[in-house]
Amino acid sequence: MLHLASQSPRRRELLARFDVPFGVIDVDVPEVRAPGEPAEDYVRRVAREKAGAGLLEVVAVPDALVLGADTEVVLDDEVFGKPRDGDDAAAMLRRLSGRTHDVVSAVAVVSAGREAQAVSRSKVTFATLSEEDIAGYVASGEPMGRAGAYAIQGGAERFVTRLDGSFSGVMGLPLHETMLLLRGFGIATGFPAPAGGK
Repeated sequence: MLHLASQSPRRRELLARFDVPFGVIDVDVPEVRAPGEPAEDYVRRVAREKAGAGLLEVVAVPDALVLGADTEVVLDDEVFGKPRDGDDAAAMLRRLSGRTHDVVSAVAVVSAGREAQAVSRSKVTFATLSEEDIAGYVASGEPMGRAGAYAIQGGAERFVTRLDGSFSGVMGLPLHETMLLLRGFGIATGFPAPAGGK
């Protein structure tokens, strides 16, 4: 059975689109970039560590398969994690204002005898944000708990002038790459049968 090692409701929502049954495991993996660690290597490592931690929780389950993922916003080789507070969120948004940043989303799938990984890279361009834009968005509470202090599927969508890459990847789980990984492990990720047959 497939298990999602994530506390993110966005990832749960995205994975559910495959119409594949899965369980959820809450894992607590430190997200700390090592000195000198390339941003993409860091994102890959965290995704793999989440999947591995999840596998330890269900190792007694026959044929257990665990999916872990990590998504980070990267600007000038700096990884923007989740903001500590409103001031930190506002500072991140000021840095992103009027610029193009990278979003790196890594997915790792592990079983008792195998592991595979994929990475999605997207470029997101923000309009120039006014202080009023930033203050209003921070006051909404949406930036908290989100890498880079924004949710592209939420209120921040209005700030995005260009997206080159995967919308679902920026949300937190790149669906195309995830589909290919799951198919590689023998999990059918087709479309659900329409209601009422045919």
